[in-house]
Amino acid sequence: MTGTIKQAPPLLDRSDVRVKHETGIGGTVSAFFERVRSGDLGSLPVVVGLAIIWTVFASLNPIFLSSNNLVNLLFDASTVGVISLGIVCVLMVGEIDLSVGSISGFASALVGTLWVNQGWPVALAIVAAVAVGGLFGCLYALLFNRLGMPSFVSTLAGLLAVLGMQLYVLGSTGSINLPYGSPVVNFGQLLVMPHYVSYTLAAIPGIVMLVTGFRTIARRRAANLSAPSAGSIIVRAVAITLVLELIVFYLNQDRGIPWMFGLFVGLVMTMSYALTRTKWGRSMTAVGGNREAARRAGINVRRIYTSAFVLCSMLAAFGGVLAAARLASASQQAGTGDVNLNAIAAAVIGGTSLFGGRGSAYSALLGIVVIQSIANGLTLLDLSSSLRYMITGAVLAIAVIVDSLARQSRVSHGRA
Repeated sequence: MTGTIKQAPPLLDRSDVRVKHETGIGGTVSAFFERVRSGDLGSLPVVVGLAIIWTVFASLNPIFLSSNNLVNLLFDASTVGVISLGIVCVLMVGEIDLSVGSISGFASALVGTLWVNQGWPVALAIVAAVAVGGLFGCLYALLFNRLGMPSFVSTLAGLLAVLGMQLYVLGSTGSINLPYGSPVVNFGQLLVMPHYVSYTLAAIPGIVMLVTGFRTIARRRAANLSAPSAGSIIVRAVAITLVLELIVFYLNQDRGIPWMFGLFVGLVMTMSYALTRTKWGRSMTAVGGNREAARRAGINVRRIYTSAFVLCSMLAAFGGVLAAARLASASQQAGTGDVNLNAIAAAVIGGTSLFGGRGSAYSALLGIVVIQSIANGLTLLDLSSSLRYMITGAVLAIAVIVDSLARQSRVSHGRA
């Protein structure tokens, strides 16, 4: 039998198809709508929701969007935002930590006791508090990995136990005032960036976007693969830079960008790089998506779970330290109330999936800005805190519904 055997055309993976759609500026827009249609909503829902919230509160009280009020909002968002960043880690692997509020309160009490009552250097007291937080994470990981105890149960038990430790450490006084005027308290209440520093930092994301984008182009072209156009990368980098510079300009009309918020954003960017650009981050996504498949692929699943729990607890402790600096005190109320729920809600509202395997460090940033905007706006309107709980709960429910619908859309689109 003679004849030429025709070779089947090579299959294209989804990344190649996506890149081909993005080979022009107009193609970038069409690719965006294609991703939305397929269920990859990204941060779109929370950005739209934030715009609606700000519009409503600004129409009811013009002070809401004043630069002075927004600076206060950034100060307040930073403390719980750091705690929420740790929640993103455990949600990425499909688990939960219900004790972050108690750990943050205990860390603040520990710093107050060691620094004020025992005379430790403040830096050493902070390191000790964060390290103790890490020990709680190790304990949760041990209970989960070795004994198979669900994280819901272990961290719920931890919530009660750590709260008891907090009350014990504070003793009969119930609170410890941190030295007013100390560098730590000033950092939490007063310190803002010089204008030139904030303008410079606002330009960094655009520069990073340009550098990584052009490196991607060069790498894909060297491998004879289609690559996005340089024009689309430049347009996106310029757009994000202009938006950030305008925000900084507006906030600089008052006090400026708080250093504490800058620290929070720095932690978010570091975590984002770790989750998206490192082997550890890819392993986190794999474990959260399918634990057994990740194990068969050679990933040390237990180590990934341990890192998630430890990071979550350490960030919770560090958030508690920042909260103590913000309030200039460590008290029995620290870490209680809605701190725990707000930290979890912020991660979910920001776009991190409760089902595991999908999320972003920027979820904590976007989510906590939404929650703090609701709290701040209702406070300016002098409305009951009961409304804040109801509205936050409604926003959280909507975020979970959107996540569920998007997940179903991705599954159906993948089958098609």
